[in-house]
Amino acid sequence: METVAHDRIIGIDVSRDWLDIHCLPDGKWLRLPNADEGHEQLVRLARDVNGLVCFEATGGQEWRLWAALEAASVATRQLPPAQIKAFAASRGTRAKTDRIDAELIARFMMFRPGAGRSLPHEKLRVLRALTSKRGQLVESRKRLLAQIKAHGKLGSAEMFASMDDQRRTLLDRQIADLEARIEQTIAADDELAATAGILRSVPGVGPVASSMLIAEMPELGQITGEQAAALAGLAPIAHDSRAMRGKRAIGGGRRLLRHVIFQAALVASHHNQVLKTFADRLRAAGKPHKVVIVAVARKLVTIANALVKSGQKWTPHPE
Repeated sequence: METVAHDRIIGIDVSRDWLDIHCLPDGKWLRLPNADEGHEQLVRLARDVNGLVCFEATGGQEWRLWAALEAASVATRQLPPAQIKAFAASRGTRAKTDRIDAELIARFMMFRPGAGRSLPHEKLRVLRALTSKRGQLVESRKRLLAQIKAHGKLGSAEMFASMDDQRRTLLDRQIADLEARIEQTIAADDELAATAGILRSVPGVGPVASSMLIAEMPELGQITGEQAAALAGLAPIAHDSRAMRGKRAIGGGRRLLRHVIFQAALVASHHNQVLKTFADRLRAAGKPHKVVIVAVARKLVTIANALVKSGQKWTPHPE
């Protein structure tokens, strides 16, 4: 079993305003503001005790803290919330408070010292912020289009036509602006541009899918194909017990990335000759449409990982 190479594990439950902190093995607990002064106090604490700081991914509340710790050369790990939740269930912990969550995070890190990920490079943080915002705006546009369709069925479309047109035009412009900024960010860095060129050489992987792969999976090319599929939430999870063989299902992983990869897989299953042959073989075997697309998506991610690892662009090799 791996061991922790630090004297203390500092688990933090991060909220908008506060940092609830639990230190192991001494069990010390304190609360600091999630602001510059709180970050400075935490840096001093971590340095004084040679601590490894860990916290859950919160959707952005932890990024300023993470950057401050990284700038101070304090070891940090961002942990997947699903794993912390499963760890709590395994311990029979049903109560939930900020203080309990901080202790759970610290104890999980003691149990799984190799878990979590380090802070991505600043260029990847910028790219991730841009791709995340684009995804949010695309979702807003989809909801708007659904509302417009509903208005049509209710006979009230004309009542809101002008307002809806303005919102749609604004969203279209904002999405286009973000896509231009994403392209500029990638083009301005030789390493990112080279990786994007490799990914886009694969039929079915366009600018959106390639930028999401780079931003959401910085490990691409440094891990195995199975690990890449698991990070994208595309690895089949077994549900077997003795003689019973349950249906495999996917789950977990990085949701935003998985959604984009599904869209790329839909295109690849028709326009990438290698993956089209693979998809057709699954369809001929009677596999449902969703199973086929998931399989194509998983194969697409493993291909992308292998190409980035080798530094080579796509060359079709018929199966």
